[in-house]
Amino acid sequence: MMAQNLRKREVPEMEKEISTSTPKRKTKAPGRKEEKLDPPPQTTNGFDPYKTHKVYRLIEPGPVLLVTTGSLPDGTHNTKTIGFHMVIQHKAPPLIGIALGPWDASFTALREQRQCVLAAPSVEMAELVLDIGNCSKNDEDLNESSKWDRFGLDALPAEKVKAPLVGGAHIIANTECVVKDTKMVASYGMWVLKLVKAWINPNMKPGEGGRIFHHRGDGTFVVNRKVLDITFS
Repeated sequence: MMAQNLRKREVPEMEKEISTSTPKRKTKAPGRKEEKLDPPPQTTNGFDPYKTHKVYRLIEPGPVLLVTTGSLPDGTHNTKTIGFHMVIQHKAPPLIGIALGPWDASFTALREQRQCVLAAPSVEMAELVLDIGNCSKNDEDLNESSKWDRFGLDALPAEKVKAPLVGGAHIIANTECVVKDTKMVASYGMWVLKLVKAWINPNMKPGEGGRIFHHRGDGTFVVNRKVLDITFS
């Protein structure tokens, strides 16, 4: 499962997370106490209050990814959707942190194999990626590798790790990783991964066909499209 549960729902094209209008009062039902309504937000210096547990929607830097674990040769490969990750350093060596806790079936495989693949899907796969994130290989009707069959994913052999690459015309890139540091796993479910090999789809480079998308919560996403090039001469 993703760190934040993804639910499908219809949302308006422009959705405000905070309403500045006064809430409507609810009619008191017989035998029930009237619910206390939250006061309207108090604007300070032009800013409205914002719920701290939703701040990640404002500063979340990375796109939705698929992470594969287990072993393709052994047929134990699995995949899941993640939305919480970050770049730690870009070279010497390149490191990425991902949030993956013991509530995820992939946690055990990552702990035992100490390697995985991070795949970046384009927005054309958004609904499929959402469905992958809302099921687990531990579900009664799934075995260790049947997610691949259920969702029609191509598992391809990697070069440096046993976990598979994710194939398909709408996969932007695959990154093979090994576990570098586990000091924060017990407290925060945070794994530090070292990148050992990377692959990119030449037809789906970001800004040139591929469009990564970011999870905003409650089944909503932001899609990257335009590339802003500010090159200093």
